[in-house]
Amino acid sequence: MKRCVLYVHGKGGNAVEADHYKPLFKGCTVIGLDYHGETPWDAGAEIYAAVKQAKEDYEVVCLIANSIGAYYSMNAGIDRLIEKAYFISPILDMERLIEGMMSAEGVSELELERKRRIPTSFGEDLMWDYLCYVRKHPIRWTVSTEILYGSEDSFTGINTVKNFARSHHARLTVMSGGEHWFHTKKQMDFLDQWINDCEKE
Repeated sequence: MKRCVLYVHGKGGNAVEADHYKPLFKGCTVIGLDYHGETPWDAGAEIYAAVKQAKEDYEVVCLIANSIGAYYSMNAGIDRLIEKAYFISPILDMERLIEGMMSAEGVSELELERKRRIPTSFGEDLMWDYLCYVRKHPIRWTVSTEILYGSEDSFTGINTVKNFARSHHARLTVMSGGEHWFHTKKQMDFLDQWINDCEKE
């Protein structure tokens, strides 16, 4: 059976990161997607196109998605095309994240609605259309999913990830001391072992 694993990076990442996962998925083709969209609708369209193409070329398509790449993937309408998903530090409550950014910058909803787009001190633009999209498109995700989460993740709270796992029948693995960005040797060894364990089942 021809199997493909598509890797969707997080913010600031790139398709080359997919190379790390090639030895972990023996006998599979691992492909990194270099999407360029910075909104759920733009990035989602790119992810959908990539998954649709992969599904035409392979019998089975699995997904690895990191951080906001997981959020974009869940908004891409790919549920029926994916057999299994691996989410690493997924963004699961975008509305709360945006509202937190607004609060940190002292930006009200009325101000954002009026100005439509507001640059922030930490390099992220607040966008009214983005917030509206998030509110109108709650996550609907039916794919069998494994989640890796670091206990020190500063973007997604533990209750949020637990509630998501419970309501979406996903299996959650928590690394004590792990961060949102898995990058140290200890963290990457944990990540590799997590995938190996999941793949054995």
